Amino acid sequence: MDPTRLRIGIDLGGTKIAGIVLDAGGAVRAEARIPTPRNDYDATLDAIAALVLRLERDAGGIGSVGIGMPGAIAPGTGLVKNANSVWLNGRPFVIDLKARLGRPVRAENDANCLAVSEAVDGAGAGSRVVWAIILGTGVGSGIAIDGVALSGANRIAGEWGHNPLPAPRDDERPGPSCYCGRHGCIETWLSGPGLAADHGRRTGTVAPTGESVIAAARAGDDAACESIGRYRERLARAMAGVINILDPDVVVLGGGLSTVPELIADLAGEILPHVFSPGCDTPIRMSRHGDASGVRGAAWLWRIPT
Repeated sequence: MDPTRLRIGIDLGGTKIAGIVLDAGGAVRAEARIPTPRNDYDATLDAIAALVLRLERDAGGIGSVGIGMPGAIAPGTGLVKNANSVWLNGRPFVIDLKARLGRPVRAENDANCLAVSEAVDGAGAGSRVVWAIILGTGVGSGIAIDGVALSGANRIAGEWGHNPLPAPRDDERPGPSCYCGRHGCIETWLSGPGLAADHGRRTGTVAPTGESVIAAARAGDDAACESIGRYRERLARAMAGVINILDPDVVVLGGGLSTVPELIADLAGEILPHVFSPGCDTPIRMSRHGDASGVRGAAWLWRIPT
């Protein structure tokens, strides 16, 4: 095997760091996971560097290195911004990692890596413009065009979760407070904690998790079923806003909540009233690679050389 054709992907999460090695055809040559050294910047760099060397040893060759990470690298300064792994913010993460590895590194927001993965050989393969959504503990999205991540001039392309919920009703204003300092962000409505909080506000009870609301709905609880319905309608509104602007060839759904059938049932029908078109044929698909999409997308950042 030609070792220069190996591609290493690293997905830096808040609790774990996943690594993978792909060959030119996308076959997995090695993979591993390790805990994230939370709140320790230098230990995070050391852990990633050690993981890269371990993966190369297991795969039997040296590969290019791509990183999927929370937040983004600010243009001009090279410093991390907007990361919920806050110990990365304000740090020259990619610069420091390059120094530790002694080679170039490419990095993208983790949602962009999802989009790249699904555009290259996933649910969006063969489509020119892929919009990928993450619905989970947080809410975000990424855009890939011709299999390449669209980062944007400010490195915020696809930051869907921190826009306000479109066309808010009176009972949705000003909306829940968000950690970003604003109110009514899409993430505050469509994340797992957002679903639980909405149910709690409506019922006057405390729902510990979104999963508990889903379980109650499946058990026939009317209030929980109504909460699921509100979630689905808000998701459709929020998706339609992007479809109106981007008009992607395909939308790919990822994240834990996207696997809950009740939350995504008949999304196409729910979206249609909010789209500026008499019809909306945009396919909505589940991610093909599931939890591995982010780390695979990180590896594919080196698919097209500069």
